[in-house]
Amino acid sequence: MNERPRDFLLSEGPLKPGDAAVALILLDDSRYLMQLRDQKPGIFYPGHWGLFGGGIEPGEAAEDGLRRELYEELGLEAESVSYFTRFSFDFSTLGSRPVERYYYEVKVAAPKLQTMILGEGAAMRSFTGQEILAKANVTPYDAFAIWMHLTRAVHLSKTAPAITG
Repeated sequence: MNERPRDFLLSEGPLKPGDAAVALILLDDSRYLMQLRDQKPGIFYPGHWGLFGGGIEPGEAAEDGLRRELYEELGLEAESVSYFTRFSFDFSTLGSRPVERYYYEVKVAAPKLQTMILGEGAAMRSFTGQEILAKANVTPYDAFAIWMHLTRAVHLSKTAPAITG
């Protein structure tokens, strides 16, 4: 794809943040399945690689929203969904409410990958965690969640060195 990512810095009007649930889809070979976001107005980080998932509807639980989004975007009925973390974003300085982004780990066996059909986004592809973190066009909040997921064993170890900076 040679098209330049769309400018989402208000050139198309203000974006409306909302609560979301997304999946760290982990394949058998420890790669992460990512979605190349569409080049369309009204979304955060068009033309960037991000995790599958999306907005939570009013009254919907985060995990239920994730399961709905995975089915809509991939035709995936996730067998195992495990809560990983949550990021909170305070949009009050922009005149909006704080929003939550929930991250879940979803393990997918290789044969299941072959049955998925991309229903939203420009493309899907699997990457190692290192490949994702080296890419410039990855949504920053998803890159940070992937970094946390990759390094969790080190952080949980009692002998882990302190990380500074």
